[in-house]
Amino acid sequence: MLFIANILIGVVLLIHVYIVLLETVMFRTRGRKVFGLDKDKVEMMAPAMSNQGCYNGFLAAALAVALLHPDAAIANAFAVFGLACVAVAGIWGAVTVQKRILFVQTVPALLALAAHMLAH
Repeated sequence: MLFIANILIGVVLLIHVYIVLLETVMFRTRGRKVFGLDKDKVEMMAPAMSNQGCYNGFLAAALAVALLHPDAAIANAFAVFGLACVAVAGIWGAVTVQKRILFVQTVPALLALAAHMLAH
């Protein structure tokens, strides 16, 4: 079960790396299409989205620590913290921005968290 949990954590990590890239370096191109924004809105929103991308980078970093840290207790703490933060952020995003965020962020995070908890 730990192997499956780690695969799911890795999937959530990769989703967040992609989100970081969409919100920062690719916001004016691919990000614009993904978020369905016109050019005027993109320019206005770019600084805030870059900041948001930074926060998503911190979530990705927590999940990377969860997968890579040699101390199991520390890895476990980062996994639970990182996945819980992703799930809450996804719920908030679904309420305030777009319901699709619930399925892109929250569902994978909760599946990974459930698998992780069952493995421990």
